[in-house]
This record gives sequence, C-alpha cells and structure tokens, in this order.
Amino acid sequence: MSHKLLMITPKTRVGELLEAYPALEQVLIDISPVFAKLKNPVLRRTVAKVATLQQAAIIGNMPVENLVNHLRLAVGQDQMSESAGDEDYLSANPPEWFHNEAILPHFDATVMINRGENPMNEILSHAKRLSGDQIFELVTPFVPAPIIGILKEKGFQVWSLQALGQVKTYIRKCQE
Repeated sequence: MSHKLLMITPKTRVGELLEAYPALEQVLIDISPVFAKLKNPVLRRTVAKVATLQQAAIIGNMPVENLVNHLRLAVGQDQMSESAGDEDYLSANPPEWFHNEAILPHFDATVMINRGENPMNEILSHAKRLSGDQIFELVTPFVPAPIIGILKEKGFQVWSLQALGQVKTYIRKCQE
C-alpha cells in the first residue's frame, strides 16, 4: 500500500496505519505512554490489526480528533475538520438486561495486559460459553474498545462502567 494512499481517519486500523507509516509508532508513544504496548509483537499482530484509531483514542483517554490530527500532521495530511463522533463506550446507567445476580464468569485481564499479553482469545472463549441470561464480567485497566467492537459484531450486548481506576465490562448474549 502506498503511503500517500492511506488517509488517516478515526476508522483507520492501528496495524494498517503502522504498516503504511512505521515512524508513527514513536509518535503514538509520545502522545500517550499507553501506546508503548504496540512494541509488543503479540499485541502488534493481534490488537493492532482490529483496533481503530477511534478505539485507540478511547484507550489513550483523548478525543479522537486530537489523535487523528496529530498523526495527520506528522505525515503532512490536512487536519480533520468535522467531529468524528466518538462512540460512547462508558455509561453510568446499566442497561435493562443487566442484573448483578446474573454475573457468573469473571475475568480480570489486567495482569495479562500489563505483561504485554493479549487476552482477546480468553475473553471470546468466556463469551461463547454464556447461556441464557448469564453475564460475563471483564475487568481491564482501560476501556477495551477493540474487543467491545468485536463482541457487538458477534451479536453480544455489552455495557462498560469505569470505577476506581478500572473498567468493568459486562457481556451478555443477545436474546432472540
């Protein structure tokens, strides 16, 4: 892919961005230390392939327009003028399907993430085993935007809540 042909947008995948513009890895790390995890080859091959810049901005706790415009500036592209419309991944209000007593599986992915490992397969495995009204609780140090996107595409209901320096994401199979 030609470097000139990749227009950087909120929907650009991080892996695609770094393939086209390898020097942007350091730019990302300079923007937010959380992006230093991109140096890990496992995360680079997995999460970076599915995560969009919109999701990366959420993980980096910044407006997506700031992230995209910073990257565009670094490669000489025009600044993005319109709002990109961040998806709202966090909500203080639980959805109608959420009930504490339905939480059965629980997985704290924080240790794996901090070791530079990718918990995506384990998360998907837990989600696939859900039945009936069961809810899977996932704990992470940041909003797991890429996995939320994947789960929603696979037909799961997802709700995330941030509290006490961690994010709890609740996952339930959609009911027919």
